[in-house]
Order: sequence, then structure tokens, then C-alpha cells
Amino acid sequence: MSTETAETNAGNISATTDLVPLGWREWVALPDLGINRIKAKVDTGARTSCLHTFRTEPYDENGQRRVRFWVHPLQNDLHEVVECDAAILDERMVSDSGGHRELRLVIETTLQVGDSHWPVEMTLTNRDTMRFRMLIGRTAMAGRSVVLPESSYLAGEPVVRTKK
Repeated sequence: MSTETAETNAGNISATTDLVPLGWREWVALPDLGINRIKAKVDTGARTSCLHTFRTEPYDENGQRRVRFWVHPLQNDLHEVVECDAAILDERMVSDSGGHRELRLVIETTLQVGDSHWPVEMTLTNRDTMRFRMLIGRTAMAGRSVVLPESSYLAGEPVVRTKK
């Protein structure tokens, strides 16, 4: 399918439904975490979304479990670092695509794709050896998006509005 046909299909889908058309990879933002731009792989094989972190520090604050973590949002760029902080929602055993099991912290944050945004659960893990710093799993997409696997970057780059 040509890029032109994929774009036409994406336009037809968004015109007839409220579903956000996604290619197999998208630029997204995580505004609650201060991440204005990160490339994500759209992964219908993954149940839960995940975010690359190279360092995590769980802590307690007023009886609430929280985690401070650091992200290199751009692949092959170790100079840009975003320090994030979020409440810990859960800890879950997750199997990666290679079958390796790992206990991961789970947070909830806002995912922004183009002009659309919604809350998602996200596990935190080190993805240094992976091509994408983030995966968008099927739970985050369910009922909100449709995937056109022959396309990329259908939503364009997110325009993050600063909070006033």
C-alpha cells in the first residue's frame, strides 16, 4: 500500500469514527512526566505499555509509594535526560518478547498522540538495547485507536500545551 493510500485510509477511519489512526510507530508525548517528544513503537503484541528508564528510585511520601526515574527520551542521545516522578500504581511480573520475566513498577500517566490524550498504565524498564524508548501496548489502544501497520507517524508530532 502506498503512503498516499495509507493516509487516505487513515483519513477515512478518523472521519467515520472517534478512533485515532496509528502507524506502526508514532511520535507521542507524556506531558505529566515532562516528556514532550518520544518515539514509540505501536505493539499490539504487548499487553501493557512500557517506558525506558535508566535509573529508578522508589520512595514513600506521606504513606504513598512513588518513584523518581530518569529517561533518555531520544534513541542514541544520552545527553538529553528527563527526570520524572509518579505515584506507583502497582508492581507486576512482565514477560518480554524473548520470554524473560521481570518484576516492573507500574505508573499511570497521560499519553498524548497528536491532539488526542488519555490515561495509560505504563511499566518502567531499561530498554537501552531496544530500538524504541517506548512501547504502546494494546490495553492503551483498546477502544481508542486503530493500527495501520503499513504506515508511520500518522498522528504527526505532539503539540504539548503548557499548563497555566
